[in-house]
This record gives sequence, C-alpha cells and structure tokens, in this order.
Amino acid sequence: MTTVGVGVDVVDVERFTKMLARRPALEGRLFTERERRDTGSKPERLAARFAAKEAVLKALGVGIGSAAWHAIEVRRDPSGAPSIALHDLARRLATTAGVGTLHVSLSHTDLTAMALVVASSTGEHDAR
Repeated sequence: MTTVGVGVDVVDVERFTKMLARRPALEGRLFTERERRDTGSKPERLAARFAAKEAVLKALGVGIGSAAWHAIEVRRDPSGAPSIALHDLARRLATTAGVGTLHVSLSHTDLTAMALVVASSTGEHDAR
C-alpha cells in the first residue's frame, strides 16, 4: 500500500454555525441523513465532517465541486471512530486515482474543526 494523497482542512466553527443559521437548507445539501443523525446536528461535529469532505477531495487531487457533497459520507463506526464512504462520482474519482482506502482523523473544539485524510493505493496503481 502506498500513499496516493493527503488532504487537510480546517473550519471556523462560529462562521460555519452562522452560515447554517442563515441558510437552514444548507445542512441537508451538505450532509446525509446518517451524518446529521450521527452528529445530532451539532455544529462543531458537522463542521468537522465538512472539513473531512473537503480533505477527501484534496487527497484525491481534485477540487471542490468535483463530486456531490452527499457522495462523500463521514460515518461513525461502532467503536466511535470516523470512516469515509464514497458513492457515485466520488467513488469513481477514487478508483481512477488508484485509491483503495481513505484514512480519516477528525478533531474539533468550540472554535475550530479539522480533518486529515490520507488516501492509500489499492496496490494496483503507482502513486501520483
């Protein structure tokens, strides 16, 4: 397994909270039902998941808008650890890049949320 890409993103929780308050429909556009349920719609937890979605795109070597927000889903494993599930175009982008596994770490305070994503190869492709 080889590292194909790394992505990191940081979100200002207060700014993100204000954005969600100004545009209530945005939460549904950015996050799946499962993500909203897993976070209890708490802004700092949603902000960390938004950071993870952006970090995934960076790790895949593409920009924002390359895949729908719902195509990148941050899940909570039974242990509580976060994981990434890719759907539709996001899955195809990962396959094209030779990415077999996405490793994710999330962290947040009341002020800042961050995510780090490391994309590992399937072993079938050379790293970019």
